[in-house]
Amino acid sequence: MKQRSKPQKRARYRAKKAGLPPGTLVYVGERKLETVRITILDYDENTVQERQVDCVEDCFQFKTTPTSTWINIDGLHEVKFIEEIGKHYDLHPLTLEDILHTGQRPKFENLESYLFVVLMMLRYDDESQTVLFEQVSLILGSHYVISFQENVGDVFDQVRERIRNGKGKIRKMGPDYLMYSLLDAVVDNYFGILEKLGEKIEILEEELVDDPTERTLHHIYNLKREMVFLRKSVWPLRELISGLERSESALIEETTDVYLRDVYDHTIQVIETVESFRDMISGMLDIYLSSISNRMNAVMKVLTIIATIFIPLTFIAGIYGMNFNPEVSPWSMPELNWRYGYAAVWLVMLVVAGLMVLYFKRKKWF
Repeated sequence: MKQRSKPQKRARYRAKKAGLPPGTLVYVGERKLETVRITILDYDENTVQERQVDCVEDCFQFKTTPTSTWINIDGLHEVKFIEEIGKHYDLHPLTLEDILHTGQRPKFENLESYLFVVLMMLRYDDESQTVLFEQVSLILGSHYVISFQENVGDVFDQVRERIRNGKGKIRKMGPDYLMYSLLDAVVDNYFGILEKLGEKIEILEEELVDDPTERTLHHIYNLKREMVFLRKSVWPLRELISGLERSESALIEETTDVYLRDVYDHTIQVIETVESFRDMISGMLDIYLSSISNRMNAVMKVLTIIATIFIPLTFIAGIYGMNFNPEVSPWSMPELNWRYGYAAVWLVMLVVAGLMVLYFKRKKWF
């Protein structure tokens, strides 16, 4: 059975919200976990505590603690759970709506008491050799960062290890640096995705040159569709990070701006690579069509040469196949009564065919 494409799936889930008032909380997505998983990393320069909690109330105490806290929530299908988080941390209903409405365009919003960031996290599935897209929503408060994900598993393991081991500046800095680290992890992961896609492009280019088939065309179109989604995920990041840099929010320290500029530079590199890949894939389609056309021309060339060689042979065979009776007409072909007439005709036909082949080779027609 043919699977629905991602735009069709998203359109189907978005239909759930059709006609509802703004701020209505409805989960728009396809990934549903059995239970919502909450992990908390609470740390300062000297200490770190990590635990997994089952009750939403266990997150409330970290709103005003002097330490920095990272609350990661995996699973968005429990709308009441998200609503309780929003009430305690004073999140706007439209913010909660955007968190539950997966497939948002990456964006940044400054709501004074907190900053809201939406971006797309990408992962490469080696089994299906496709890129998986997942929305990640970040809330930056005065002492905390809350991250919302649809599913378990992300690209933040290195950030967790740096917090646990106290490597780098992350434990010495505030939650704004933590949010930068999460953004940086997502953007750096794009380079790994692009490397995988680059390998696929190289393989397809070799296949195009050697032996292009309909399967090759199918792979090119799949790759082109992935690049479209990737472009939609990456292009808005430039505006997002630039907005974080220019924001005058007290939640972002001046010392963090230089790191945000570094992420901005990485984002530009990713965008340039994506655009290069898109141009290469468009060129691959032209190469495929040219290869198919050249193959057809080669076949027609061979068939034309064969037909051309047989035209005079068919003429000679037709002449001597009329079988006029020499006893009836004085104008009958004398060759019909020759003892070696049959062999002579064959010899003439072979000589004619050989001369034509030599002529074609001299002209370099094949």
